[in-house]
Amino acid sequence: MSQYAILTYHQIAQAPPPPAGFRSLYVPPARFASQMRLLKSLGYRGLSMPDLMPYLRGERQGKVVGITLDDGYCNNLEHALPVLQACGFTATCYVMSGLLGQSNHWDLAHGVLPADLMSADQIRQWVRAGMDIGAHTHKHVQLPTLPDAQAQQEITGCKSALEDIVGQEVAHFCYPFGMYAPEHVAMARAAGYASATTTLRGKVQPGDDLFTLVRVPVVRSTYLPQFLLKVFTSYENQRPS
Repeated sequence: MSQYAILTYHQIAQAPPPPAGFRSLYVPPARFASQMRLLKSLGYRGLSMPDLMPYLRGERQGKVVGITLDDGYCNNLEHALPVLQACGFTATCYVMSGLLGQSNHWDLAHGVLPADLMSADQIRQWVRAGMDIGAHTHKHVQLPTLPDAQAQQEITGCKSALEDIVGQEVAHFCYPFGMYAPEHVAMARAAGYASATTTLRGKVQPGDDLFTLVRVPVVRSTYLPQFLLKVFTSYENQRPS
C-alpha cells in the first residue's frame, strides 16, 4: 500500500548561535531549497493538505509529498514561498488567528529568540500565491490544559476567524505542541475540518485516521541523505515519537 510523507517545517532561516533554544527547528533557506529541488528532480510533487487529501483518502496514487509549515513565520513567506513557486509545489502553513503580526511568545521561556509571525496581509499574500492556510488554534495553546469550552473555542474560533481574513475555507488543523486528547479530535471533526495533523512521527497511508495524521519532521540537521531516508523509506516509522 502507498505511504506518504507529510513533511513538517517550522522556521526557514539560519539558526542563531548557541545558547539560543530549539535551534533544530530552523532549516537554512539553502537547505530547504535543495530539498525541494531534489523532490522535483526525482519526479515528486510537494502538495498542501487540500491537494494531498485525494491521496490520503485512497482516491489517487502518485509520487507526492505533503508539505506543512507550523506557526506562520514571516521567514516562511520570505524564504519558502519563492522556492515552492519555482518548483510548482503547494504547501499548508498552520497559523494562529490571535497572533497574526506578533511573535512566538510561547517559545521565549525555552530560550528561543523572538521571530515575527505573518500578519493578516501576509497570510493573504501566501494564499494569493496559491498556498494554503491551516488553523493552529487562536493563541498556540496546550489544548489538554484547557476546559473543554475554551478548547472548543480555540479550535472552532480559529477556523472562522481565518476564513474571514483569507476569504476562503480553512479546512485543515494542527494540534499545537502536538498535544491533544480524544475530545479534541472530536472537536476538530465537529468544527468542520477535513484533517488534523500531529507531531507523532511516521508516514501516512490511505485508511489512517485523518484527524490524527502523523508527519515527518525536517530539522536543521536533516541533510540530503537523511532527507531521502525520511521521505522514501520506512525510517520515520521506526523512530520514537
